Amino acid sequence: MPRRTRFVPMLLAALVFAALALGVSACGWSSDSKEVVEGEVVELGDLKYQVIFSRFLNPNDNEDSAYLVGQPAPKDGSNYFGVFLEVQNKSEETQQLPPAPFTIEDSDGGTYTSLESESLYAFPFDGKVESQEPIPAPDSTPQQGPIEGSVVIFELPATASENRPLTMEIPAPDSSEEAAEIKLDL
Repeated sequence: MPRRTRFVPMLLAALVFAALALGVSACGWSSDSKEVVEGEVVELGDLKYQVIFSRFLNPNDNEDSAYLVGQPAPKDGSNYFGVFLEVQNKSEETQQLPPAPFTIEDSDGGTYTSLESESLYAFPFDGKVESQEPIPAPDSTPQQGPIEGSVVIFELPATASENRPLTMEIPAPDSSEEAAEIKLDL
């Protein structure tokens, strides 16, 4: 085989290997951005937040009815929407969770406020996270549940799903830091 013919497959193999190495090394990449998409981690103060799942909730479904304890039937033309979160305190001190409410904004500028919840799965607004601990707490109802996250409930009009993306805002722990914005995967 001529020398040039052997060189092309070796060059091609080296390029494929380089592209693969670049792709694998990017898996651990992180950013300090306060604008992330669902599934990515965002830091606010000493807490790390991750939206693990979001979806419309059906009050007639057995699983979803546990998330909606105490909620009245949604208004005509509206549906309940759940955002499931995990929070991690990696610091050596107890940290304060933000007070209610969180908000969702659609692409038309419609803003929706989180609802108070009586559910055992509810996100503990204004609660505390102990040093090196997560929310939901280990062995708690939300951590043992099907989604393994604490839920924040919103009531959204049917038109909100047409005005994507939906962006949830988590307030910063103090006014010197910007709030986190999470694009929800709807």
